[in-house]
Amino acid sequence: MLKEIEAVATATAAPAKAAHAQPAASKAPTGMDAYWMPFTASRQFKQSPRMFAKAAGMHYWTPEGRQVLDGISGLWCVNAGHARPKIVQAIAEQAAEMDFCPPFNMAHPKSFELAERLVKITPAGLNKVFFTNSGSEAVDTALKMAIAYHRARGEGTRTRLIGRERGYHGVNFGGVSVGGMVGNRKSFGPLLGGVDHLRHTHDLARNAFTRGQPEHGAELADDLERLVQLHDASTIAAVIVEPMAGSTGVLIPPKGYLERLRAICDKHGILLIFDEVITGFGRLGSPFAATKFNVTPDLMTVAKGISNGCVPMGAVFAKGHLHDALMSGPEHMVEFPHGYTYSAHPLACAAALGTLDTYAEDGLLTRGAKMGAAFEAGVHSLRDLPNVIDIRNIGLVGAVELAPIAGQPGKRAFDIFLDCWEKGVLVRTTGDTIALSPPLIIETSHMDQLFSTLRDALKRAA
Repeated sequence: MLKEIEAVATATAAPAKAAHAQPAASKAPTGMDAYWMPFTASRQFKQSPRMFAKAAGMHYWTPEGRQVLDGISGLWCVNAGHARPKIVQAIAEQAAEMDFCPPFNMAHPKSFELAERLVKITPAGLNKVFFTNSGSEAVDTALKMAIAYHRARGEGTRTRLIGRERGYHGVNFGGVSVGGMVGNRKSFGPLLGGVDHLRHTHDLARNAFTRGQPEHGAELADDLERLVQLHDASTIAAVIVEPMAGSTGVLIPPKGYLERLRAICDKHGILLIFDEVITGFGRLGSPFAATKFNVTPDLMTVAKGISNGCVPMGAVFAKGHLHDALMSGPEHMVEFPHGYTYSAHPLACAAALGTLDTYAEDGLLTRGAKMGAAFEAGVHSLRDLPNVIDIRNIGLVGAVELAPIAGQPGKRAFDIFLDCWEKGVLVRTTGDTIALSPPLIIETSHMDQLFSTLRDALKRAA
């Protein structure tokens, strides 16, 4: 059986060694009416579908065999590139060995092994891991942990949650409530009560075309002091921010901003949560944004890169004293009544372990620092093109912000997205910003293709 598994894994992983081999044509879908697509302009898509049938290394292939360079790591998640052999083999072997293990009052060895390996790369003190299935679930879990922690300490009045304008924290009710992207909120009513928001840090007037962290904006962290004056610290459980806001268009923290936010939280006994679903696992040239910026939160959410996007998984890292505060009452009783049927799923744990092996062997958690200068030069080479009003970058993530077309917000960027797709490059848009976050295995030749294709599309869009 093991030989059969190895044969399957080897055959499946082969494209990673021959990334330019074209796949056989895949069968086209027989109908497109039943599938309700997520975060998609569905009517436009079904008039002109964009399909992938295969992926390996830095590339996707369409069913017709056309090669497309992946400029966004799938969806900010395939940090190690596609079809990596160790990950493929780990999933195949686990599926044959044990497909599922109940996570309530039972466990399997890989869940403990994975947790121990993860806390070796997190900032000191974040030494407890709670597994979820997505970033959205990780965020809601962290919010519940924060409130439960204060309650366990006798501060049950601390229930208020503070997010930030233009923040994205997934699509569950908690995450949307603390999130600050209007388009994700307005369709769903009043959401959770007891939530407030800091101002965002986007400042085109002072920080346009900054390379790395902007010079201006640290004082925006003082918004938290204003909210403390409004609500009183005794009512505030936690502040949640993305260290680098990704889905809203790559907003990089001003110098000193996160440090100031950490100090204010400490002053008032408020927990600080970093949402590192996008920034985690090497995206900024360091294992986490917390390690990049040398600011440690009390809770940290991850997903995406934890398993290289191969099997859905998320997690919350917590400081030990938060965990310990909940370990009370009779030993046979559940201390934290929360979790998911698929928490620490065996296939997800196997994929994550294979991912960590791949990151370690290829030095990917810090490769963004090595390749960052070339990436920065490439993205900023676009600054003088028509309609470009800002460029932002850090590590292996970048954004090109465009002037919107009057009365048609988002259309200019979407047209460029379609143009790049037709020319064999996948980029992502959010509003009128084009976001780039390629796999960490990117080479300079891939950057040349990425930026030259985007440059030509920007010229044609004018």
